[in-house]
Amino acid sequence: MHKEAHAEAARRMGMRPEGVEAALRLIDDNIASGEIPGGVAVVSRRGATVRYAAGLAVDYGGNRIPATEDTVYDCASLTKVVVTLPLLLKLIERGKATLSDPVAMHVPEFAGGGKESVTIGQLLTHTSGLMAFTDMHSHGWSPERINAFVMEQPLEYEPGTQVVYSDMGYIVLGRLIEKLTGLALPEAARRDVFEPLGMAESGYLPAAERKPRLAATEHYAYESGPRIGIVHDENASALGGVSGHAGLFASAGDLARYADAWLDACRGKPTPLLSPAAARAATRCHTATLASGKRGLGWALRGDKFDASGDLLGLASFGHTGYTGTSLYVDPELGLTAVLLTNRVHYGRSKSVARLRAAFHNALAAAVTEWE
Repeated sequence: MHKEAHAEAARRMGMRPEGVEAALRLIDDNIASGEIPGGVAVVSRRGATVRYAAGLAVDYGGNRIPATEDTVYDCASLTKVVVTLPLLLKLIERGKATLSDPVAMHVPEFAGGGKESVTIGQLLTHTSGLMAFTDMHSHGWSPERINAFVMEQPLEYEPGTQVVYSDMGYIVLGRLIEKLTGLALPEAARRDVFEPLGMAESGYLPAAERKPRLAATEHYAYESGPRIGIVHDENASALGGVSGHAGLFASAGDLARYADAWLDACRGKPTPLLSPAAARAATRCHTATLASGKRGLGWALRGDKFDASGDLLGLASFGHTGYTGTSLYVDPELGLTAVLLTNRVHYGRSKSVARLRAAFHNALAAAVTEWE
């Protein structure tokens, strides 16, 4: 029955049913090889959608819970583009901030060591000069101490001269959003992103009663079992589960709504999320003169070190990945959006979905028969 429904949806999408099915079978192949316990995919085009779930959300100690279309995943760094990016763009649209604003103008504690000149735009494009990452979770520090530590860090390179993907920068952006909105990050995200798009399954700090619907992540040696509903990212967890760089939990269906809003905005349609002008600014390359990366605002663009689009998506495609095994991609030329959620870290950090992502996007792009 699912195969027939998928074939009908694929035809409405102007895609070969066998090509779409080939993309979905890649998830099964990675489950069979032991690379992932399970996964959920949502592919959308021309108002039609294919949804697919396979394998397990939890596979631990005899507890085997199937992945379903409604399974909620720890999105890891998708938080950067699903929460932090749109909230900053909203502030820019409302005239509360500009990309060229020094961060210290709004967050005075982010100063010293040359940081006075670092801009909001540089944080968004990972060109701020801040380090990529450091362990802030193993010291027993409070969230307040961690935030202070981030603000105190010196620059490691001259701003605007390199692309260095930085969790630290997005922690700063989360604090900036809270200062400019007067809201805690989860509340700002609920008000300006989740509710306008009907993303009812998305948010930080999932309630205990939702645990049966959550995919498990890694089993840390010092914990009694795999993390379920506790953010996998250790620094985000030490920050109380809420940060601008990680902490979001969401379903594939919710993320597909989000991706479709970006596709609409890129095609000139106003959306509850953002304006076409903001989408255009966010998806153009801001680092074209730098050899170290191809970044939009938040988004990884074609040719970036972290680009997971594969070989066949269009040159205007953009997307992002999450360390736990998640990804979201938009191709404005093909009019295609693709969400792929796995919890690959459930089987350990040595597992990889890098090839799965590329092959999945290749198969979808090749399946398109009717171009826009």
